Amino acid sequence: MATTNPLQFIQQVRSEVSKVVWPTRREVVLTTIMVFIMSALTATFFFIVDLLIRTGLQALLNYVG
Repeated sequence: MATTNPLQFIQQVRSEVSKVVWPTRREVVLTTIMVFIMSALTATFFFIVDLLIRTGLQALLNYVG
């Protein structure tokens, strides 16, 4: 197993970080908006599913009881 000294490690890290392509401000804003929209749609979907299941179970239990 090869070991690298701390100086080599730091040089390698800097080399790898320089290869990173950072998103633009516009990309970050658009992605953030998309995440909020998808989160709201998912929350709405699960709220409706929960409401339907709860209503169905209440109707079933009232019918049986």
